[in-house]
Amino acid sequence: MTSALVWTRRRDSVARFWRSYRTHRAGFLGLGALALIALIALAAPLLVGSDVQSVTNAPGTALESPSDEFPLGTDQFGRSLLGLLVWGARISLTVGLLAAALSVAIGTLVGIVAGHYGGWFSTVLMRITDWFLVMPTLVLAIVLATVMSRSVWTVILAIGVTSWPTTARLVRAQTIAVESRPYIERARALGGGHRHIMTRHVLPNVMPLVLAQTTLGISTAILTEATLAFLGLGDPTVVSWGGMLQDAREAGAVSSGHWWYLAPPGIAIAVVALAFTLCGRAIEAVLNPKLGVAR
Repeated sequence: MTSALVWTRRRDSVARFWRSYRTHRAGFLGLGALALIALIALAAPLLVGSDVQSVTNAPGTALESPSDEFPLGTDQFGRSLLGLLVWGARISLTVGLLAAALSVAIGTLVGIVAGHYGGWFSTVLMRITDWFLVMPTLVLAIVLATVMSRSVWTVILAIGVTSWPTTARLVRAQTIAVESRPYIERARALGGGHRHIMTRHVLPNVMPLVLAQTTLGISTAILTEATLAFLGLGDPTVVSWGGMLQDAREAGAVSSGHWWYLAPPGIAIAVVALAFTLCGRAIEAVLNPKLGVAR
């Protein structure tokens, strides 16, 4: 009976969240754009196939302008830019999702532990957090990506372990607020240990904040991945939107006026980053109506 009641309450909460989220036009538009892009990325093997990455079997000639055969033109190897754009969505989205998840996981753990234990331990954790906050995330990510092997996992790790401090700060503040409530004292009086309180009482209360931070973090992670790839620090064996921009730079697309090489990946990065930002802002507005975000 208790499990059924809990499930019913959770289902009702999700339903209320969705009804409120749908009233935010910008957030709903962003969600629709993300759903379409995710569907294209998942269907990439069927739409273009892995052969689109092949340099030796490229179907066109170098740097062809947009045409009926190649709607977005070709790169310096004669590969279809439309096919590369579709295939590159898989890597860019994957890196963004996993890097943001890693970042939020670290930030949530540090924030809850610091807020729960307090004292000198919290002070040490917050000083470490402050050090990461004052250091530019991109610079730290570039350093890590430079000293480690060039792979997708290196990029994910570099972004994830350098972009968690903001989440840690926010979660710590929320944890302190939650632990000041009377039911936490009752839980301690009934014998609830540290793990029980953090996982059963604190974590569920900070999850809405974590969800919003994750959504916003994906946008930042995708932009950071694109920057690292553009600087030549990405995985050269895979196709990503940032890697396409780096290839365009190396091919001299800027100086030679081959705009069709630069525009598609740049627009794709901007659209996805904007869509995730719109979703994140809408989630924040639903979970915290006091923000007054425009609908």
